[in-house]
Amino acid sequence: MLFKSTLSALWLAASAWAAGQNDEGDVKSIGLRTHTLVQPYLDSDMQSRWYDFGGDTIIRTDQYIRLTSDHPSQMGWLFSRVPLTATNWEIEVEFKIHGKGQLYGDGFAMWLTRERGKMGPVFGAADKFEGLGIFFDTYKNNRPGVVFPYVMAMVGDGHTSYDKDTDGKSTEFAGCSARGIRHATVPTKLRLTYFQDKYLKLELQYKSEGEWTMCFETNTPPTIPQVAYLGFSAETGELSDNHDIISINAKNLYTSQPNAGKSTPGNNKGGKKSYGGQEGGSSWTWFFMKIFFFFAVLGGAYVGFTAYRAKNQRSHRF
Repeated sequence: MLFKSTLSALWLAASAWAAGQNDEGDVKSIGLRTHTLVQPYLDSDMQSRWYDFGGDTIIRTDQYIRLTSDHPSQMGWLFSRVPLTATNWEIEVEFKIHGKGQLYGDGFAMWLTRERGKMGPVFGAADKFEGLGIFFDTYKNNRPGVVFPYVMAMVGDGHTSYDKDTDGKSTEFAGCSARGIRHATVPTKLRLTYFQDKYLKLELQYKSEGEWTMCFETNTPPTIPQVAYLGFSAETGELSDNHDIISINAKNLYTSQPNAGKSTPGNNKGGKKSYGGQEGGSSWTWFFMKIFFFFAVLGGAYVGFTAYRAKNQRSHRF
């Protein structure tokens, strides 16, 4: 009876230890200089090494990159010069939407697309894009029951158009209302996290500093083109706003591989632990082998002790 109780206690302890390993603590990051942009934005030649910009975009090196000013009929864009090749990444952007008018529009977009720097009718960028677009739509056209500003993701296949008249309702992948994101009293930020084939989530900061609000998350993320450029664009029509990018911080996410050689940034193959805390097979095999050997030794000792006691009892009879 005592032996069975001991086994139960040991098994519960082992289970608790295993559960304690199923966290996200092993997800680490390396800064991506090629896709990070902070003040003063430009070098001595008044160019950015890693980003191009065009349209009506203006840059104040001590304050912001303004995609559109608070004037009608403007379009501006900012795109990385090299594609984002990391398998898993996190992009945090500080931005600001503001203006003088009580009526305002249209909004700005964040892009991870095969093409770059082409102006068009989708928040200042080209329609029928291939890749992922995140739209910060501040002007409501025709979408009943939805509170604006509205943040929406669309996955473009290179053929499907964005329907501006219905604010993209038919092509929405995911989205959320974000009332208060314009003229917020705290720095407004977005944080987009992507693990290939595993995870995609968008978080927003606009209610209070340090408080992140989940906009959407999915365990079945869309496929992003292997060659995808990070970009931003904005558009104004008859109504206008300032659409500013303050900073872009990009990180390559990877999983640690204790006792398994060097880890490979941006690649989960061979990793001990993937996003969400699922451990690799080799780790679990070694763990259960240790448990098995421990129980085997304990069982062998118990059997040996039982045999020894039985032998002593027989010798005392004679």
